Amino acid sequence: MTHEFEQNQTDLLILGAGGAGLFAALHASSQAPELDITIAVKGLLGKCGCTRMVQGGYNAAMAVDDSIERHFMDTIEGGKWLNNQDLAWTLVNEAPRRIRELENELGCFFDRNPDGTLHQKAFAGQTFDRTVHKGDLTGIEIINRLSEQVWKRGINRLEDHRAVELIKARDGSGLAGVLMMDMRTGSFRLVQAKAVLLATGGGPTMYKYHTPSGDKSCDGMAMALRAGLPLRDMEMVQFHPTGLIAGPGTRITGTIIEEGLRGYGGHLLGGDKQRFMSRYDERAERATRDIVSRAMYSEMRNGNIGPNGGLYITMKHLDSREVRSRFKGMVERCHDCGFDLVGGDVEVVPTAHYMMGGVEFGADCQTEMSGLFAAGEDTGGVHGANRLGGNGVANSTVFGGIAGDAMAKWVPTAGVFREPDLDAAQAAIAATLYPFRIDGGHMPDIREKLYDVMWEDAGILRDAESLARAKGSVDDLHSELMRTGIADTGKAYNLSWHDWLNMESQILISKVIIEAAIAREDSRGAHFREDFPKIRDLENSHYTRITLRDGALNLSTQAVDFNRIKPGETLLDA
Repeated sequence: MTHEFEQNQTDLLILGAGGAGLFAALHASSQAPELDITIAVKGLLGKCGCTRMVQGGYNAAMAVDDSIERHFMDTIEGGKWLNNQDLAWTLVNEAPRRIRELENELGCFFDRNPDGTLHQKAFAGQTFDRTVHKGDLTGIEIINRLSEQVWKRGINRLEDHRAVELIKARDGSGLAGVLMMDMRTGSFRLVQAKAVLLATGGGPTMYKYHTPSGDKSCDGMAMALRAGLPLRDMEMVQFHPTGLIAGPGTRITGTIIEEGLRGYGGHLLGGDKQRFMSRYDERAERATRDIVSRAMYSEMRNGNIGPNGGLYITMKHLDSREVRSRFKGMVERCHDCGFDLVGGDVEVVPTAHYMMGGVEFGADCQTEMSGLFAAGEDTGGVHGANRLGGNGVANSTVFGGIAGDAMAKWVPTAGVFREPDLDAAQAAIAATLYPFRIDGGHMPDIREKLYDVMWEDAGILRDAESLARAKGSVDDLHSELMRTGIADTGKAYNLSWHDWLNMESQILISKVIIEAAIAREDSRGAHFREDFPKIRDLENSHYTRITLRDGALNLSTQAVDFNRIKPGETLLDA
């Protein structure tokens, strides 16, 4: 059967409208205003994605007593020496310039000290207070200003458009374009482009407790994997220690209570209302996210829990006026959910937050597929085994800007409209329509089962037995999904259809996470093996690398290049 679809062309196609995608669009527009640039986004521009949800802030070495080198060492040590050091160096070098750009060119207003200098607050795992912020609503400030500029410059938008598949050129020379679905109608559109930026974001939404926005389902990583691109460090899923528990069955459960609360002096309490973090790390509540999350999970597993199965964060020992002033958004959010952050105890749980792994990419954001660039949480290598709080939005905006500059230079010299493989486009449409051809099954059951499997067997604490159990369970869930159909009640805004497609991506990436976690027989950052609790052979560190060939996952390892700093050294004596 032949399926109908529209065909369009644009010079640059940007998938995603978070910090990476919007910065790329603006930089490309500035560098090459003659180019036709299109942003495609699952929802509405400025109203979806994870950058908008950033509360804490943006790490940048701006203070006189701080330094690029210090930020770099914090990033490498936080990443447990698995980072691509060139990418990490680019991150910390470019972050101060990007902060100045956000303020001076794009109109962001960040909090300042009485003397006019930027106010930078404490975030866990760092040796200097370097987190630039706008109260606890930093992401909204950034995305609002970026969106305004995109609208002002007349950059094309494909809103409510879902990317379905990367379509290669018929002659195999590179990427020809992207098959999109117009969610408003359910119709398909093949958008040819000379260059495409993959900036859809990651989002570990396959876990029972998770923070990312509802539109996140790892589609970008899944498309890249199906296109033959390698994903690295996929066992590294970060759990933020403090996700709100608003009660059973509510979507707001898992939403972050920001890290700045612990940096400011907030205490974590067990179900017995006693502090416990000093038993796990000398830094107590200001230890890195992986350590705090493991400590919390251990307390929960031992039964030291609150009424909803979580623990507590409290600020009541601190100055109430300062807490209200510094964390206005958090205070209001907790109040809306029936909690008193200022004078009470708020129940929280570790929540799946960020994926350090992703598509391999270079310093100019190019991937190994000609014409495909990548930036933001779709990519791996910048953070290594664990991301420092505040380095996430820095990653998106730094590499988004670099990608925009690089594409603007690349397209006029090397970019062409390649003839697309129309057979591949037809096959992708058929695969997307597959659930309409199936009777039976129940999607909510599959989703709840996936939540439980990933949380219990491939989550904060792992071992060979739990991972083997997770692998078998997720394989069974994939088979169950393929036996589950949806009613064809119309394809316009068919949320059941999109839920099915989300599950397909989430299950594939869950398989990758589990495969990489089985292969890593030591503990690094966010990946903790109870049967291999120590870091092993740090000087000969390898990262995991997974590809998909003929429906099977293939794993290999690659040695980390310690080209700037080696374990045991500091940057000043390297």
